[in-house]
Amino acid sequence: MISLNNVTKRYGGRTVVNDVTFTAPAGQVTAFLGPNGAGKSTSMRILAGLSRADSGTALVGGRAVAELPNPGRVVGLMLDASALHRGRTCAETVRLAAMATGVGPQRAREALKAVGLSAAAGKRVAACSLGMRQRLGLAVALVGRPRALVLDEPFNGLDPEAIQELRGVLRDFAAVGGAVLLSSHLLNEVQTVADHLVVLHAGTVVASGPAAELTAAGRTRVRAERSADLRQALVSGGIEVMADDGDWLTVAAPPGQVGRLALHAGIALTGLEERRTDLTDLFLNLTSAGSGGMPPERRGATSAEPPRTARAA
Repeated sequence: MISLNNVTKRYGGRTVVNDVTFTAPAGQVTAFLGPNGAGKSTSMRILAGLSRADSGTALVGGRAVAELPNPGRVVGLMLDASALHRGRTCAETVRLAAMATGVGPQRAREALKAVGLSAAAGKRVAACSLGMRQRLGLAVALVGRPRALVLDEPFNGLDPEAIQELRGVLRDFAAVGGAVLLSSHLLNEVQTVADHLVVLHAGTVVASGPAAELTAAGRTRVRAERSADLRQALVSGGIEVMADDGDWLTVAAPPGQVGRLALHAGIALTGLEERRTDLTDLFLNLTSAGSGGMPPERRGATSAEPPRTARAA
């Protein structure tokens, strides 16, 4: 649904987005991750038609946002909640967005309700907290009933209850076939909601693919009565023992491989646990200074179809 294909953007002599290719599939929440300065916001602005790529295409539903006759009915954007007009009320803000996309005032009320702002409809944007402005920006993005959402840091400023509600909104949107692309530095929240991950480092995609695959095991905790024999069998079988806390060994191999090796060695196991990679660890491994990123065979970068986005304020 949403795709960037070989997108490159330079400012002066500096390349900030370098041949970026990935897809945010329909029916899934895709997290767009990277440290500050990685090129995420620039990529999203290109997708939204607010910046022009030097090369490549950024599409939503197979078309560039600038080519869409009514962008807000195809893609909802929230790139900067602070860009909302401070003198308007919440209701006025969403009602104007509804008019611009050709939907009625009832839809504006529904969008406010969906983000929990019905009671604040008469409140002016200037008097809203950061979290309220974030929710208002999401209401504007949702009001046109788009098929895709592009959200930059949507969890910022939200309290735990609002974060939980936002997760529900995003999951429901994806469940009916919508495509969600969101950036966030709150990796714990991302891990609870993302189906698909794209990790950007220094303007380049270093990993892209299903979250379950990118955070898949790769480590196993194993225990046996004959611990020393197990360690020797693992090392002889070419499996790295990463940690030893006495009873348990942590090894760099999936459970199936460990179990087969122990069986072949005649060692009875008393415990075997798969250890999935924490998203924070994955992120730091991919984006740490000097990191070369994930090997090409695990990057999974893909391309697809889609156009760009409508402005949310």
